[in-house]
Amino acid sequence: MPVKYIPYEPITVEGQAVLNNITRTRRLLQYRENDKVFNKIQRGMPYYELETVETHGDNPDNLIIRGECVSACAYLKEQNIKVDLVYIDPPFASGADYARKVYIRRNPKLAEKIKEAEQELEIDGLKAFEEKMYGDIWKKEDYLNWMYENLRAIKSVMSDNASIYVHLDRTIGHYVKILLDEVFGEDNFRGEIIWANLSVSGYKSQANNWIRGHDNIFYYKRSEETVFNKEHLKEFSEGTIRRYDKIDNNGRRFKIYYEGTKKRKRYLDESEGLPIADTWTDINSMQTAMGSEYLGYSTQKPEALLERIIQASSDEGMLVADFFGGSGVTAKVAHDLGRKFIHVDVGINSIQTTRDRLIEAGAKFKIMDIKDGISLFRNPAQTMDKLAKLIPGLQKNIEGVGKFWFGAIQDTKIGTIPVYVPNLIDSKEKVLDKPLINKIINQELQNLEIDVKKVIIYYVDVDDYKEIEKFIRDNNPTAIEVELKDLKNLLHDIVVDDIVEYKIEEKDAKYEIEITRFISDRLKQKIHEFNEKGRLQRLESGKKYTPIEISEEGLELIELISLDCTNKEGIWKSDTEVKIDKNGYLIVDGNKTKEFWGGKVLSNKNPLRMKIRNISGDETPIPKGIFD
Repeated sequence: MPVKYIPYEPITVEGQAVLNNITRTRRLLQYRENDKVFNKIQRGMPYYELETVETHGDNPDNLIIRGECVSACAYLKEQNIKVDLVYIDPPFASGADYARKVYIRRNPKLAEKIKEAEQELEIDGLKAFEEKMYGDIWKKEDYLNWMYENLRAIKSVMSDNASIYVHLDRTIGHYVKILLDEVFGEDNFRGEIIWANLSVSGYKSQANNWIRGHDNIFYYKRSEETVFNKEHLKEFSEGTIRRYDKIDNNGRRFKIYYEGTKKRKRYLDESEGLPIADTWTDINSMQTAMGSEYLGYSTQKPEALLERIIQASSDEGMLVADFFGGSGVTAKVAHDLGRKFIHVDVGINSIQTTRDRLIEAGAKFKIMDIKDGISLFRNPAQTMDKLAKLIPGLQKNIEGVGKFWFGAIQDTKIGTIPVYVPNLIDSKEKVLDKPLINKIINQELQNLEIDVKKVIIYYVDVDDYKEIEKFIRDNNPTAIEVELKDLKNLLHDIVVDDIVEYKIEEKDAKYEIEITRFISDRLKQKIHEFNEKGRLQRLESGKKYTPIEISEEGLELIELISLDCTNKEGIWKSDTEVKIDKNGYLIVDGNKTKEFWGGKVLSNKNPLRMKIRNISGDETPIPKGIFD
């Protein structure tokens, strides 16, 4: 249960008059169930305790928060933290699944042997498989309710002079534009930026339609005092170039003008250039154009895009926030430009990618985890996939059981038992309240096309367990038994540590930790599935296929090793860490090298604890005190 609920809007003191110039949001966009979100708005934002899990730098102001947007905003509002600029790139409701490439690292034992022989290690083709990051599959009404609540939460933590940029596409963008008008006021709409960013080459050009070649970014200001620094391109119209009709000995164009009777020179390259308009064609989103920026993260945006937005709508020292932070480009660029930042995302891969990116940039920050009682796997989409395997006997796509149900269990005595599991991607389903249970017993039970005697309802949180049970007894019009089960018991079983074997030795006042074996049953299963799929495709198509093979030691499955030499428990302080990039090169304490990892980590201090991250992002902590 939340500790408490934080109001979205200021609460007037009892007896205090409400001024006429304070307007409450009125719903403009009408669609099915658009009023259902109001119960949540009236209740307030759920506030949970936050745990600081890691720090970098002394007393950092910058935050990385793992959790949902609304809960993060509740924390910020409780702490009276006000944001000056918001950029969000939320899901687009595109109906697509987004995947992340997971690269197998090079065998460090092989690298060690090559080094001893003073030979060069050949860089062969990188081996990788894909894992689902999130499914951007929504019913339009659910998506709009979800976005409306998020926008209300974000507005509650924006300063009076803040601005917001909301990055979407043609799929859902103009519906959300109306929501933005509702939340921020249509008078505060300042422009729609067309980011002409997409190539029309390849398979896209075959479509019998206008080829999609741009995204939409909606820009709102909260007041006329909001910062806006007009930006210019060093480009000039033909008329301007003609006016600078003289060229000096260095090839620089200039023109002559007079101040009074004094003759002056003005150079073309000293002029501001053309003001940037709301159609941006000079920033390419293609992965190859990002070069070394590209991290293999789905929906990653180029730094140049965020540089333009952050420079235009904030000054140094201001606070920039991204509540769907993804690869961390907003936080990284904000740091580079001398701003403070807040990065929020529900996926552990986002938190890890941003963490590593900011360490390389030399940023100071702390990582916080919202303690909402949900032990997610890497992200909600993967957690939902794993839940299907954790519920004993669950089968999917049972005839007569509609899409509302997660699946069904076949019981020899009772028969088919439909099972409901809340969608962890959609925050409104996590709390079992009267409106939801009313929908289940008065609609979904009666929509079942087969006779059932019992259903199971899993919940993450519940308003009042006894009240819900009483509501079911008093209002269930069917003879179907409704059993409530706490989903958190299953969620805890999702996070299973990998197995690490290692040895530690003190040499010349330094500590050497050698990882001798790394076992990850989950990754081995994933690689097995990938290989089986490849073999099947080879049989069907005849194309050559090279399976992924892992050594007996399994060290190719390690991405990062972090040593804490300061704390035995509590907040993690990474005093020494090595990261192995996808090419097998070492990044030591944020510094890139051209060295291959040899399976060892050196530390100047006595390590008190260690954690290892595998290539998919699962972190395995070594128990405290094991290095004593």
